[in-house]
This record gives sequence, C-alpha cells and structure tokens, in this order.
Amino acid sequence: MTGRYYEEFQVGETIEHGKRRTVSESDNQTFCDMTMNQQPLHLDADFAEDTQFGEQLVNGLYTMSLAVGLTIPDTTDGTIVANLSYDNVEHPNPVFHGDTVYAQTTVTDKHETSDGERGIVEMHVEAFKVDEGGDGPDGDTLVCEFDRTALSLKREHVE
Repeated sequence: MTGRYYEEFQVGETIEHGKRRTVSESDNQTFCDMTMNQQPLHLDADFAEDTQFGEQLVNGLYTMSLAVGLTIPDTTDGTIVANLSYDNVEHPNPVFHGDTVYAQTTVTDKHETSDGERGIVEMHVEAFKVDEGGDGPDGDTLVCEFDRTALSLKREHVE
C-alpha cells in the first residue's frame, strides 16, 4: 500500500507524481469502444483532418481518467473508502496520439467526518502534456484539471 492516510495529507502541499504515460491511438480507441463513444473526432482520421485540430483528439474523459490513475499511488492507493466527487472539470488544451501526460495534485482542504473515524480530503488535480509550449511545470501544457474529493481512512482506525 502506497497511498496516504487522512493524517498524512497536508493542506497546501503539491504532490508531483512521477509516473507518466504516452497516449497511443490504441489507448484512445479502446477507451472509446469501452464507453461506446463513437465521436468521429476521436476515431476517424479523415474527419479529424478537416477540423480546427487537423488530427484526431484523445477522448477528454480518457485524459481525466488517466490523470486520476496517475495520482492514485501517491494519494489514495489502499487508503480510500470512496471517491465522493469530481468537480470543476476543464480541458483547456487537447491531447493527441503520442503525447506524454503526467499529473500533480494539490491538497486544497481536509476535515474529519462527524464520527471522527475517517476524513474527507479535497484535491485539485492538474494534468500536463510534455511539450515545452505552455505555462505549466517545465513549460509544459495544461490539458485537464479538476477537483477530486475522497473519503480517506485514518491510520488509527485501520485494523
């Protein structure tokens, strides 16, 4: 187990996640197939070529899901009761096949549950693509951001 218990989260801290993933056409195709999203902008190269982007876009929900997955080992792996919400989702820039994505999480708030046995942790997650063309870390481009709220175990109440 590598996640953090409620007590280990510090409001204001930013966790830079070391894992990254280069998104393939197969990743995008599989996600679209699994979710039955047949948007041609994601799946049809000829269609996408005639759009303002000039090529296929990676499904934004895949980008968000990938960002969540990249954060799990450093935040809630094995220490979560439940994800409570994902809010304020934005996709300010597109992701294309071949882009490498990484994430960082900033803890924005936390408070104990009314019974004192668990805690609610609020986090702001940002996903970037490596390209040195934006205003993120190392000049990378922000591609997705959202707020995540999790119900977390407290170490003292784990059997």
